[in-house]
Amino acid sequence: METREAGRLATQVEAVIEQIRTRMPAEQAEGVCAFASRFFAQVAPEDLEDLPVGDLYGAVLSQWHFVARRQDGSKVRAFNPRLDEHGWECPHTVVEIAGEDMPFLVDSITMEVARQGLTLHLIIHPVMNVARDAEGGFVRVAERGEQGEGVGFESIMHLEVDRRTDPGDLVALQQGIEHVLADVRAAVRDWSAMRERLAGITAGLDELPVSIDAEETQEVRAFLDWLAADNFVLLGCRDYALVETGEGNELRIVPGSGLGLLRGDGDEGQSRSFAALPPQLRAQAHLPHLLTVTKSNSRSTVHRPGYLDFVGIKTFGADGRVNGERRVIGLLASTAYSASPRQIPLLRRKVEAVFERAGLLPGGHAAKALQTLLERYPRDELFQIETDELHAHAMGILRLGERLRTRLFVRVDPFERFVSCLIYVPREHYNTDQRERMQAVLIDAFKGNAAEFDVQFSDSALARILITVRTPEGRIPAFDVREIEQRLIRAARRWEDELQQALVEQCGEERGLALMRRYGEGFPAGYREEYSARMAVFDIEQMEALADDAALGLNLYVPLEVRAGRLNLRLYHLGSPVPLSQSLPMLEKMGVKVMDERPSEIERQDGSTVWLHDFGLQFAGAENLNIHDIRPLFQEAFLAAWRGAAENDDFNRLVLLAGLSWREVAVLRAYARHMRQAAFTFSLAYMEQTLAAYPQFARALLQLFRARFDPALAGDREAACATQVAAIEAALDQVANLDEDRILRQFLALMQATLRTNWFQRGADGAPKPYLSFKFLPSKIPNLPQPLPMFEIFVYSPRFEGVHLRGGKVARGGLRWSDRMEDFRTEILGLVKAQIVKNAVIVPVGSKGGFVVKCPPAEGGREALLAEGVACYRNFLRGLLDLTDNLVQGAVVPPADVVRHDEDDPYLVVAADKGTASFSDYANQVSAEYGFWLGDAFASGGSVGYDHKKMGITARGAWEAVKRHFREMGKDIQQEPFTVVGIGDMSGDVFGNGMLLSKQIRLVAAFDHRHIFIDPDPDPARSWEERARMFALPRSSWDDYDRALISQGGGVWPRSAKSITLSPEARAALDIQAAPLGLTPTELIRAILTAPVELVYNGGIGTYIKAASQTDAAVGDRANDAVRVNGGELRCKVFGEGGNLGATQLGRIEFALAGGRINTDAIDNSGGVDCSDHEVNIKILLGGVIAEGELTLKQRNEL
Repeated sequence: METREAGRLATQVEAVIEQIRTRMPAEQAEGVCAFASRFFAQVAPEDLEDLPVGDLYGAVLSQWHFVARRQDGSKVRAFNPRLDEHGWECPHTVVEIAGEDMPFLVDSITMEVARQGLTLHLIIHPVMNVARDAEGGFVRVAERGEQGEGVGFESIMHLEVDRRTDPGDLVALQQGIEHVLADVRAAVRDWSAMRERLAGITAGLDELPVSIDAEETQEVRAFLDWLAADNFVLLGCRDYALVETGEGNELRIVPGSGLGLLRGDGDEGQSRSFAALPPQLRAQAHLPHLLTVTKSNSRSTVHRPGYLDFVGIKTFGADGRVNGERRVIGLLASTAYSASPRQIPLLRRKVEAVFERAGLLPGGHAAKALQTLLERYPRDELFQIETDELHAHAMGILRLGERLRTRLFVRVDPFERFVSCLIYVPREHYNTDQRERMQAVLIDAFKGNAAEFDVQFSDSALARILITVRTPEGRIPAFDVREIEQRLIRAARRWEDELQQALVEQCGEERGLALMRRYGEGFPAGYREEYSARMAVFDIEQMEALADDAALGLNLYVPLEVRAGRLNLRLYHLGSPVPLSQSLPMLEKMGVKVMDERPSEIERQDGSTVWLHDFGLQFAGAENLNIHDIRPLFQEAFLAAWRGAAENDDFNRLVLLAGLSWREVAVLRAYARHMRQAAFTFSLAYMEQTLAAYPQFARALLQLFRARFDPALAGDREAACATQVAAIEAALDQVANLDEDRILRQFLALMQATLRTNWFQRGADGAPKPYLSFKFLPSKIPNLPQPLPMFEIFVYSPRFEGVHLRGGKVARGGLRWSDRMEDFRTEILGLVKAQIVKNAVIVPVGSKGGFVVKCPPAEGGREALLAEGVACYRNFLRGLLDLTDNLVQGAVVPPADVVRHDEDDPYLVVAADKGTASFSDYANQVSAEYGFWLGDAFASGGSVGYDHKKMGITARGAWEAVKRHFREMGKDIQQEPFTVVGIGDMSGDVFGNGMLLSKQIRLVAAFDHRHIFIDPDPDPARSWEERARMFALPRSSWDDYDRALISQGGGVWPRSAKSITLSPEARAALDIQAAPLGLTPTELIRAILTAPVELVYNGGIGTYIKAASQTDAAVGDRANDAVRVNGGELRCKVFGEGGNLGATQLGRIEFALAGGRINTDAIDNSGGVDCSDHEVNIKILLGGVIAEGELTLKQRNEL
């Protein structure tokens, strides 16, 4: 690998040399080539591998030009090479340096680059032996060993640093390097003189006054000798004289004594740092301490970064008093840090003194621990600290041992320029954030302006941090180490530690520690920064309450930083985040604005996760809310909307605005839904807006509702209701807007027209029912469309809505599964009109009911839709029976928890209808569930009732009406062939049975919701047999018709086809020769309905005939708007109706006036009604016999 890299470098250098030879004059080329070879000789191959040869050529030629002429000292140039100016370019700023070779150059220059905040991308620094002429001009690169006049080693440097385009930055970079080079040159030039100065200082110790301790003198001499033995990098020396002045003491520079970095006498002729000290510190200069070892205020610009080491030796006069100081500055060598302190003069005395005072057993565990402690004690501190202070610190650290505690040891610099803070913290808890917090505490405590740190990890359970706080000289405030230590403990305390303590306090030790293990390491950094441990304890309790992946927890609260109108909501969800597309609309529908959202993923010990979302909410009236009262209402309402138990609409604003529960809001929502179904003028949105504008009215309505229907209400109910109504009506007088007044009065009227409700009932599990039922007295509801039924029950649920209209107390009729979501009550009202006519042949009067499925499954197909339909049908029936009296042994038993504002009403009988043909057994199961007195007579048909399809009873009744029409025209359709078009298919009861009631039928065309069938010239016998075959199939459609049996020109087409091209035979049969060749399915169906046949037989679902005076919207059957025709356009002779509502009443009249024959649908299909009535009456009659034990249920069924 190294060989390949070296080869790559050689190739690049050869390419550069080749360019030099090619592009430069021959007389220069060889010299430049030699320069280039030496220039690149020591470069690492990887440093140049991505650089273009052209850039390398430009760099070496630029450097060669730069060194062409030498000047005194060193030359420095910082610039950005550009092609148009320099002939080459570089993406970085280039620094070129040339000058005499000196120690420390590379280290010192790279330090300056880093000090200016720049990254060094490339450095090439060959040392070349250069021959120059007398004027300093470059002659050639000399051989390494060559000597002579004009020949010498020079340092050549090429640096590439972060690009700087500001000219000021380039000047600062160049000047900074020039200053460093000057410092290096001063230190190197005076190195010998400084060594002599140090030797002179050592020798001068022999002349000290006798008052100076001899042992101290001997130790200081040994220390200075140790420094001189290459254990100290000498960078500067200077002598000072201590002079008494009128203003106190001054340390004046001894002229000419400066060497190295301290060469010169300074601008002021005295020690500025000493002059800055307060008087009490300057007075210490007279104390007869021989040696001072500390750190200078200045950072080193030479060799390595850091503050310079300061060694001061006091001088004494003949009177034995201090008269000056001799200073040496520099950097302790690496040996000062690696050698044992017992081997270093000065330190060894301190160590020995500490051991002697400690009084530990030699060789014992404590003694060994103390030895290790002192060996590892920060070496700079060991040099500077006084023995007494070191002993106190060492013993404190020794007593700390391996205990996981935080301890602080403080040392103040003698001149109060800095404070050294030695901190021990548990190693496993240490991190950068913790250190930064502690550093901030110390800077604040000592009023510092900066700080440096050093961290040491060992095999100890404790980490050691040395933080040096820089302070203004002589201005360290008074402090209490223990108080600062407590502040550090609080700052160093991990969030997890606080969490554990809070959990134990809140939950007890056993459970608290268990929860800590489960959650302690799972909170992300963002959460820990944002929330306290106390808040986390609350969140943990909420998360522990989550039961499964579908569970949602939440908490509404007022944030600590209370701002006007602000609330916060915390959502907790297992396993996955809550989709904002789901949660935000719910919150906004509750009347709050979502201002922000902060998510956190919290991981449990077992790997499962809980997502926490903290929403910042804005609500205009938040400052007036009682959070303790409103929190449960808001939370329950949100959860209800989340689970689908409540709808997500603007009615939910009433939770906050009116202080209503979600179930109370559901009452108003249900009333509004009924008002829309009852064709009330105003939209749901307007009703929502009006109630939100008058929340006090909504609240008063619910108070009236409770007064009318709460079974637990004590006292005079009528009086309570009258009081509430009077208050509401008085409030209504204050409503200025007429439309809003009409809306609010309609709510009041609807509530007063309510006879019963199941709102106060509970299910077997004790929970409220998932639907609401209201029994109305329609005659008391203003603006209700005619005809008015005697009673009406409205069942509301987020899943479905349903209505049951009854013409009298004893009434019967079917329940249909409607698809008319917006106006199903209009549909049912039209059906009940026909049902009342049909029921003229039986005792019970007409009734009709229907429901819509509001949330059909998006997946699962027909089976899933059917399952949802059955579930909604069952609950619809439960809603009806919740409000229906029962008969037990002949006595009326009212439903539980229902306040009745009407008389006994135990008769409720239903039947199958569109969409519910096979649902009778489900209805009778619900009847049995409620113990309803009618038992399986509740719903006719079913597995133990008359099978209408098998009996063909409805079709047979309708066919009698058809036969009568033709008989009156002198035609026997049982004996004579006749042409027919039909609505329906052979799988249906009414159509399938009807099309088999005469073998003379010539079915020319038919359609259902799936297909269109045309047989232009059918054979009555063969087509009858094929229809019979299809009717016998479990399921069939017109697509199952045998094409071989269809006459020429006929066929079967799907209604989804884009266009249908008919044969001449088909066009003739429908008499549409003039129509376009291609017809859409819609156009073709209209042609079938208006075909010139003898009979149109309606055995399907929908309204296909209207009057010309009517709009499609007035019909109320949007599904068939596109195919509907007017009664006057029919060309058939008879319109027979096995199905309901095939034509509007006006459409029938229009057809009859045009000469057609038609009855009301109630007459044509009354046979099924009569049959069902017989079934119900027989079951009621035999119910008493069964109850007396004279007949078994099985025997009844067989009967």
